[in-house]
Amino acid sequence: MATPDQGAGVELPFLAHLVELRDRLLKVVITVLVVFFALFSFANDIYAIFAGPLISSLPEGSGMIATGVATPFLTPFKLTLVLAFYIAVPVILFQLWAFIAPGLYQHEKKLVFPLMISSIILFYAGVAFAYFLVMPMVYQFMAAFSPEGVAWTPDIAQYLSFALTMFFAFGVAFEVPIATIVLVWTGMTTPESLAEKRPYIIVGAFVIGMLITPPDVISQVMLALPMWFLFEVGVIFSRFFVRKDEDGYDDDPEAQEQLQDHSESSDDAEKTPDAGLVFADEDMNEYEPMSEEDMEAELDRLDAEDLDDDAAEAHESSEQDSAREDTQDSAEHGDERDKS
Repeated sequence: MATPDQGAGVELPFLAHLVELRDRLLKVVITVLVVFFALFSFANDIYAIFAGPLISSLPEGSGMIATGVATPFLTPFKLTLVLAFYIAVPVILFQLWAFIAPGLYQHEKKLVFPLMISSIILFYAGVAFAYFLVMPMVYQFMAAFSPEGVAWTPDIAQYLSFALTMFFAFGVAFEVPIATIVLVWTGMTTPESLAEKRPYIIVGAFVIGMLITPPDVISQVMLALPMWFLFEVGVIFSRFFVRKDEDGYDDDPEAQEQLQDHSESSDDAEKTPDAGLVFADEDMNEYEPMSEEDMEAELDRLDAEDLDDDAAEAHESSEQDSAREDTQDSAEHGDERDKS
């Protein structure tokens, strides 16, 4: 497997990038399929563990149901496929890192790679938080408020959809510190500005919890509070990633050297079109703007030259007319002598 630094410093054509992207996508698909086929024989056991928080909250003597003909087979199949994708997330992100790393500066690599590892850990932490803490409390709350005489027997397919939505929501919510650090590092905001917007962040966290969790207060609060806490953690750590200057190249000699080379090449490109405008007379290479008096004098001189040119043209024209008249008189005298 190629390392992230392979091919660094070599500029590849666009087609080569597409080929590399295809190869890495194939590796991702193969990894997911290998994990899936390894887990497929345990699909029913995996679903039993997956449904554990709900089954433990059901009334005694009741269980889950399957309303579709193929649901008992397809639901564990879908769960195993999703689990294979979740397990393969580190490999997927590594392939993504290996694809984009050659185009990053050294200081960007030092930041992106730890953030990528942290994002994996935080996503898994969010899923675990939802499975072990949130979902048992939510199911117990629902079972306690079930109307009398109603048998609460959830469908296995609907439970799968509901639980995966919860897992994904909490996994993404736990990425708040990463998003905060990235916003500060890119210069889009500052830790001080985020701290000032804390009331809006808290309200936004509860609104998000209300929209993506079931209609109960417990799940909403248990999503909003971790988001608020993780936001505070992100603000604290983002203070270490504030850009020191506008370009953000202070700590990277490689980036500074590349930026300097780019500036020099740009200066050379700007000078190239004027390279032919070099005069033999050094005084003509230094341009100085004319004053108003010099400009008036220059205009008077041009007007005088125009008058002299007009006078010369008039004199030349009169001489040509005189010459034509003399020639005509000479021709008339010659005709009279011939007649006499």
